Amino acid sequence: MQERHLFTSESVSEGHPDKIADQISDAILDAILTQDPDARVACETTVTTGLVLVVGEITTTAYVDIQSVVRETIRTIGYTKDSGFDPDSVGVMVALDEQSPDIALGVDDSIEARDDSIDPLDRIGAGDQGMMFGFATDETPTFMPLAEALAHALMRKTAEIRKSEELTYLRPDAKAQVTVEYDDDDQPLRVDTVVISTQHNPDVSLSQIRADIEAKVIRTVIPAELLDDDTKIYVNPTGRFVLGGPHADSGLTGRKIIVDTYGGYARHGGGAFSGKDATKVDRSASYAARYIAKNIVAAGLAKQLEVQLAYAIGVAQPVSISVNAFGTNQIAENEIVQAIRDNFDLRPAGIIQMLDLKRPIYKKTAAYGHFGRTDVDLPWEHLDKVEALTKYLG
Repeated sequence: MQERHLFTSESVSEGHPDKIADQISDAILDAILTQDPDARVACETTVTTGLVLVVGEITTTAYVDIQSVVRETIRTIGYTKDSGFDPDSVGVMVALDEQSPDIALGVDDSIEARDDSIDPLDRIGAGDQGMMFGFATDETPTFMPLAEALAHALMRKTAEIRKSEELTYLRPDAKAQVTVEYDDDDQPLRVDTVVISTQHNPDVSLSQIRADIEAKVIRTVIPAELLDDDTKIYVNPTGRFVLGGPHADSGLTGRKIIVDTYGGYARHGGGAFSGKDATKVDRSASYAARYIAKNIVAAGLAKQLEVQLAYAIGVAQPVSISVNAFGTNQIAENEIVQAIRDNFDLRPAGIIQMLDLKRPIYKKTAAYGHFGRTDVDLPWEHLDKVEALTKYLG
């Protein structure tokens, strides 16, 4: 048992510099996969004042106009010359090379594949070593921690009223942070603090921004029963926020990995997602771990579950599977691990097949989180294993 305690998570808008970089990397990945589903892509992006730099290793038969993809991504986010990042005049530098043949060797021809009688799905080895985590909790309908779910919802709403021009003075860069108070049974009680900082035109008053964001975003998104007289609300607490985006701060692919996942509520293996094809287990195994955790919690086998998968480069089978149910499990954790082994194919090729990951579905994940999404259809969010797990475990 814990005494009442607070937990805080954050989200950032699609106009945040790091998220611009993530979206460009994933837009390039999607454009390549549209033509070449078997492409190998590791694409990194850096953005700063007046410049986009795209680097990485890509092996593909596709031809993609990288400059056009970059400019269209910036334009779709909503940046203009006035807001500090002009899609038509920004410089775009591209420095891409082919994937290292040493890495390709282990991915294309796994250790297991050297036995000619092996299952074809054993023939693709993991693209790198590392450990990946997936998490689910029953405290929200999306099986996400409440603070992170609310932070993402605040940012999506802010973008919605900006793009619809309900608030014409908003600009693309923004951040949200939500602090939730939990009781001694680790159940969410209330929202203690909300922080939103949003970029804006220079001709709007701070008082109007604060009134509008509280009324049209915060009190629209956060259920009234979670807000009370003691809830602290901070909108643009430093005051003026006219200069934003890459004009005010550089951005880099993969620098918002906690925003991308569970808001710090669960552990993270350290690998970023955006710009990587599904042979990179940093991405695909993290999706598989979330898929496992969500289905197990939805099946009622635990109220919370964290799943760790670990891989060795060039080896198809995971080197370890571990679970932590935080004392909420209805069956022994070793039985949960066995259920995972028997119901989920966790070889890289198996994950790709299980979740159909060779499709261009990634750009839409590059802002507002990769998990718990209800606005887009993501295969690792499906609950199609609940029945099988229930039957398997009797």
